[in-house]
Amino acid sequence: MRVATGVPGFDALVEGGLLTDRLYIVSGPPGSGKTTFASQFVTKGAIDGQTSLFLSLHETEDELVTDMTRFEFGFDKAVGSGRVKFLNVFDSEAKRLLSPSSRAGGEFPDSVENMTNQIVSFVDNKGIDRLVIDSAMLLEYYFSDELDHFIRFLTALKRADATTLVISEMTDPTSYSDEHYLAHGVIFLHNYLEDGGMQRGVQIIKMRGTEIDSDIHAAAFSDRGFRVDPESTIGE
Repeated sequence: MRVATGVPGFDALVEGGLLTDRLYIVSGPPGSGKTTFASQFVTKGAIDGQTSLFLSLHETEDELVTDMTRFEFGFDKAVGSGRVKFLNVFDSEAKRLLSPSSRAGGEFPDSVENMTNQIVSFVDNKGIDRLVIDSAMLLEYYFSDELDHFIRFLTALKRADATTLVISEMTDPTSYSDEHYLAHGVIFLHNYLEDGGMQRGVQIIKMRGTEIDSDIHAAAFSDRGFRVDPESTIGE
């Protein structure tokens, strides 16, 4: 089963949508559209009657809603509907959810499993269909000294019954990191100056279970958010 992303033109590149309950990485340099892409993703979920959890390291709910009001895809209405649960990692509720301390009685063997079980349980118990983590820096914040913990966390997160997007700040699509190898799919958003203007593009680096090409397809911002032209390819 596949789910629509809510990003016009993108789903044509991935056989109609993302395979459900899988982990995807959305990478790209600052300003390339990653957070907008993720916001359209959870908005589409709300429109389709699904519930989403948006975990953010960078912004509060008010800040993100304000940022997205410049577009007309309805993010503010999705949040207002209650279908999008937003948590900033420094809020008290998120701290309880992500606390790496082991629970009393030794229910989980270490902090990684504790945190993973808390997130997976939250997703399952709250009926979360779509999960966004903005960004991979959030995970590195908790596991900065233990690369093995970071890898184990992402691996375990893949068992959650939700279609998951993890945003990753990466400027070079040829420089892969651990999350790219672990994910079911990797989407790279390009932006660079060319001929005196900003050129934007989307490239599917990896997508298990889906026939893709490796071309960079033209993309742009419009009043309805981030959009892709699946018929147009560009060079770097």
